[in-house]
Amino acid sequence: MRSMAIQKRVIGALLMREILTRFGRHNIGFMWLFVEPMIFTLAVTALWTLSGASHGSDFPIVAFAITGYSSVLLWRNMAGRCIGSIEPNASLMYHRNVKVIDIYAARLLLEAGGATISFMVLGLFFMYIGWLNPPEDISKVLFAWFMLAWFGISLAVLLASLSEKYELVDKIWHPTSYILFPLSGAAFMVDSLPIQAQEFVLYLPMVHGVELLREGYFGSTFKAHYDIAYMATVCLCLTLLGLAMTRKISREVMPG
Repeated sequence: MRSMAIQKRVIGALLMREILTRFGRHNIGFMWLFVEPMIFTLAVTALWTLSGASHGSDFPIVAFAITGYSSVLLWRNMAGRCIGSIEPNASLMYHRNVKVIDIYAARLLLEAGGATISFMVLGLFFMYIGWLNPPEDISKVLFAWFMLAWFGISLAVLLASLSEKYELVDKIWHPTSYILFPLSGAAFMVDSLPIQAQEFVLYLPMVHGVELLREGYFGSTFKAHYDIAYMATVCLCLTLLGLAMTRKISREVMPG
């Protein structure tokens, strides 16, 4: 119990340090944590609305964008923030209670919190003005968000640990994340794709989470394609690999 209390205080301190380092005390400060993803999602929504873009369904652009692009920001930003996070924080390793996993945890909590607040605020706002209907099954929405967060956390920990040994990981992740963006389910419904394309995109675990999320919102109006057991298996494998790599590099990290 004492070790858990210590780790909780360490992560809390790292979290506050990260907030102050990234957002400072000026302007709206830490509110940028969730304002940034909100601006991005609203910009995508506006562009799609103005261009009259088609997304393979009859759902309003607002509903489609919020359920799709908010989920992308959740897992993509987690990995982006964790990769290369040890070097700028290496001096903290002088404190015996600060571990590599604590640095990851602080950044992951920050990103997960920002994306979640953004998703909730945008959803409630558009429901209030009548542009978005309440979810048909809130439990599915919450479970889908949890699964997407788990995927983001496991992927981020693995990539962050690998990036400490291989600099190429950082360079490869950025273009890869842009390629995965349109394939993640944010910009299409799986059911609208040809059968061969459906089989391909369903190899990507995040697609299953987005489909479940949308089923929670619009379950009675479209056919969702997902296999949560498959997604959970991928997440579990990524988690185990990530924790194993983190343990390995923890022995090699030298305080800066």
